[in-house]
Amino acid sequence: MKIMLVDDSRTMRNIQKSALADLGYDEVVEARDGHDALSRVKAENPGLILLDWNMPNLDGMGFLKAFRTTNKTTPVIMVTTEAEKSRVIEAIKAGVNNYVVKPFTQEELAKRIGDTLGKASAA
Repeated sequence: MKIMLVDDSRTMRNIQKSALADLGYDEVVEARDGHDALSRVKAENPGLILLDWNMPNLDGMGFLKAFRTTNKTTPVIMVTTEAEKSRVIEAIKAGVNNYVVKPFTQEELAKRIGDTLGKASAA
């Protein structure tokens, strides 16, 4: 399964890519911000998107809202430092499937991915 990482931090993308490789996900594409992701997501057709909230140009919420106008089914996990309850609720209302707060452990990421993909396949 192809996973798209959307994060403006190359370091954060590398950390996530390494964790995903350890979990057996080796087909990973990267996007630098929401605009980059929007321009590539249709062609890449990922089975899962890991999305940062705070990015220049187009942030995670902007991407999510635009993406959800044409794609309601691809699971999206918000991976962010935004931990306030109101922000989590805002993301869920916008169509995010799950939420991981940075910093996170590989086990935490694995659990969120498993939960998210399990719910998506059951739907």
